Amino acid sequence: MGMIVLNVASSGIASLLLSGGRTSHFRFCIPLQTDETTTCNIKQGSLRANLLIRAKLIIWDEAPMLNKNCFETLDKTLRDIMRQEDESNMKKPFGGKVVVLGGDFRQTLPVIPKGGRQDIVSATVNSSDLWKYWKVLKLTKNMRLRTIGSPELTIEIKEFAD
Repeated sequence: MGMIVLNVASSGIASLLLSGGRTSHFRFCIPLQTDETTTCNIKQGSLRANLLIRAKLIIWDEAPMLNKNCFETLDKTLRDIMRQEDESNMKKPFGGKVVVLGGDFRQTLPVIPKGGRQDIVSATVNSSDLWKYWKVLKLTKNMRLRTIGSPELTIEIKEFAD
């Protein structure tokens, strides 16, 4: 259909499994150290900014392993970039872009050096204010595993919902 879909993953290994995949830090220029004030290093009018404007969908694999600040950093950046297209995009999560998060929330969570359980839980994406904008979908049948007689597997997918 000629539409642009950006496939990213939270780790380099996972990004290798995606067609055209990159790490989220590379694709969105997310700094390695993020906090509540961080933005991505993408300038208005740059080739990267224009790619983000033209993209119709962002698929982010292994999302639960990143700190919520990474998602909030991209959110602020996309709102700023997309307001060039329409001022109302500044008020929309991720500037109005469709973002699908994939991953298993029972696996690797964000690493917080010297952090306790509460620090880790507070850093997860579902502790972000953005969480309320996603809709949880669950895959309850893994057809690939099922065909060889393995038990069913439940996988959570978070989809950005308007």
